[in-house]
Amino acid sequence: MVNIERLMAMDRRRVDERLEALLARGETVPSARLDAAMRHGVLVGGKRLRPVLVYAAGRALGADDASLDGPAMAVELVHAYSLVHDDLPAMDDDDVRRGRPTVHRAYDEATAILAGDALQTLAFEVLADTGHPRLPAMVGTLARAAGRDGMAAGQALDLDAVGGHPDLTALATMHRHKTGALIRAAVRLGGLAAVGEDDERLNALERYAAAIGLAFQIRDDVLDVTGDTTVLGKASGADAARDKPTYPTLLGLEGADEKARSLVDEAVSALAPLGEAGSVLANLARYMIERDH
Repeated sequence: MVNIERLMAMDRRRVDERLEALLARGETVPSARLDAAMRHGVLVGGKRLRPVLVYAAGRALGADDASLDGPAMAVELVHAYSLVHDDLPAMDDDDVRRGRPTVHRAYDEATAILAGDALQTLAFEVLADTGHPRLPAMVGTLARAAGRDGMAAGQALDLDAVGGHPDLTALATMHRHKTGALIRAAVRLGGLAAVGEDDERLNALERYAAAIGLAFQIRDDVLDVTGDTTVLGKASGADAARDKPTYPTLLGLEGADEKARSLVDEAVSALAPLGEAGSVLANLARYMIERDH
């Protein structure tokens, strides 16, 4: 039986070491302030769930860890950029992230915008440097997840929804873009490091990732109501304060939990074509709705 928390901790250490090395440029940087802001946005802890999913999906299909390092770093750099920008006053206007001041609070708004821009482009530089034979598919996967059909669209829908009353279908659409797109990309990047685009197991991974992406967001919505700020590393109750629609507001806490559990069951069922090789991914799906931060 795999200890999922121990495995996640090992993978966090692995990607953190590589991100630290990537961002440790000493005195050679054109702008020390920009580099410091980038480091602040990336090297401040976090679950590293997306890199963990890259490693788990890749290993499930036979990839070695060295081939997964580049995609794991790339997806976390894009995630970090999205958080830096989401925290800006023009977006969610957050002061705390992972228990520390957000980048625009620790530095300034302009520096935070530039840091986010630089983190996003660095992600594609890291991916390009892998020289992987399926690099075009990998680049396309990450670009689509981050752009107008992925996170950027999700953030736009999120901003539009403030103060509104979307139904469950509209709420799911928003979250499948804002949160789910990058989770799906992480799983697919891991799979592409191992097999070709025509491998049927990638379709199983896609179904799995779509389900856990939404389950993860529902759990986030629940934790915003029930979680402890010191554990979450950010202010709880922020969604209600901004009048943002959430699963608990539409379904109630119990209903939201039931929906998340149903999605995890769906995710685990999708892994059937992988057999025992999918066990770690199944445990990660269960972690999605059991975590406290």
